[in-house]
Amino acid sequence: MELAIRAICIAIGYVFGLFQTSYLLGKLKHEDIRDFGSGNAGTTNAMRVLGKKAGILTFLGDCIKAVLCLLLVKLLLIPYFPDLKLILELYAGFGVVLGHNYPFYMGFKGGKGIAATGGVIIGLADPKLFAVSFVIFFGVTLISKYVSLGSLCMIAGFFIQIVVYGQLGILSGVDTKGVTNAHLIEAYAIAFVIAAFAFVRHRGNIMRLLNGTERRIGQKKKEEEK
Repeated sequence: MELAIRAICIAIGYVFGLFQTSYLLGKLKHEDIRDFGSGNAGTTNAMRVLGKKAGILTFLGDCIKAVLCLLLVKLLLIPYFPDLKLILELYAGFGVVLGHNYPFYMGFKGGKGIAATGGVIIGLADPKLFAVSFVIFFGVTLISKYVSLGSLCMIAGFFIQIVVYGQLGILSGVDTKGVTNAHLIEAYAIAFVIAAFAFVRHRGNIMRLLNGTERRIGQKKKEEEK
């Protein structure tokens, strides 16, 4: 039964993840956003291709879908499996990122999952988890002028925080001191996979960061990213 409920959470998350905000906004203009810019159906490309307003709407839409997914799981499933609260929320969050990054109806070519993961962080409802992630993202981004670097640091920080707070038993809304060690390890594993997804999807950005060719905020694009 517990295995089935995990699969259900992933499935619910995947369905929510299929709501591709930038793709839908592009279709309103009779364009496929993946045919322009970096070819990515995410916030940054939406802002560059469709404008700042579309970029903001994309971020909000991709973030909110994750928050709504976790709320649904909290309402429908967690009351029956309170000991699995953290795990089920993370499985649902993983499903959202999976659906966002690899939507079947778009040939499994979606976004990079940063805004969706941000929604997962908000949906976990831990103020310090959100606050630290917020500071990391905007601090690194504003200092370096690289959105990708800020995003990756935030995701890495998310995983580290889950492990640290879990070990200390201070994840809000989750009595991690009463959670079995096996369940905590499982939670860390799910958080790691979510973080790994971001790094895999950003492998091109990572190479450009290492080569010094990644675009900074406000920098004019010399050639189309491939």
